[in-house]
Amino acid sequence: MAKKIGVLLAGCGHLDGAEIHEATITLLALDRGGADIKCMAPNKSQMHTINHKSGDDTGEVRNVLTEASRIARGNIADVADVKADELDGLILPGGYGAAKNLVDFAVRGADCTIHPEVDRLLNDMVKAKKPVGVICIAPAVMARAMKNKGIKVRLTIGNDKGTAEALETLGAKHVDCAVDDIVVDETNKVVSTPAYMLGPSIKNVADGIEKLVAKVLEMA
Repeated sequence: MAKKIGVLLAGCGHLDGAEIHEATITLLALDRGGADIKCMAPNKSQMHTINHKSGDDTGEVRNVLTEASRIARGNIADVADVKADELDGLILPGGYGAAKNLVDFAVRGADCTIHPEVDRLLNDMVKAKKPVGVICIAPAVMARAMKNKGIKVRLTIGNDKGTAEALETLGAKHVDCAVDDIVVDETNKVVSTPAYMLGPSIKNVADGIEKLVAKVLEMA
C-alpha cells in the first residue's frame, strides 16, 4: 500500500509563500517514490504579498490556502481538517512563507508564535512517531512546535550562525550541513536539509531534498 505523505505549503512564491522549486522537487520525489500525496495549507491571510520581480510589498491581501493551491493544482486541504492518523509522514518545504505564515519567525525570531493548527499537527506527528521532513527555513517551524515540549530536536538550516542560534534558543540542536545532505534525528524522526538556505542552484537543492524525501519514506 502506498504511504500517505502530507506536504504542508505556506503559499506560493519564495518571498511570501512556499518556495516553488523546493515544493515541486518534493512533490516530484514523493510521486517517483510511490507516495500518496496530500497537500495542505492554513486557511489564513499571508503576512504580506511581495512582487517577486521588484521585491516590493504590493499591499495586496492574499490567502495562504488559495495561493498554495496553485502549486497543488487545486488538490489541497485546509490543515485544520488534517489529522496525524491520516498520514504516514509529513514534509514542509521552505520559502519565506514558512517563516511568515506558519510561524512569524521572519519578524520575531526566537520569540515567534506558531499557527495553532500547524502546531497541533506537528506535535501529533511526533507523538505518533511518524516522520517529519523540514526543508530550508522550515526547521524554524519545527523548532517552535517543539518549544516547551521537552523535546530537543536535531535539525539544520545549513550554516547561518544567527539563524542557528535562534533555533537553539527555541530549544533545538542545530547541526551544520551541506546543501546536498540531510540531518536525521532518529529519535524524533525529523529529517532536515538546507536547500535554498545555501543554494546556489536548483540541482544542488534537489540533491538534498531527494535524500530527505527518500529518508521520510523509509521511516514512514
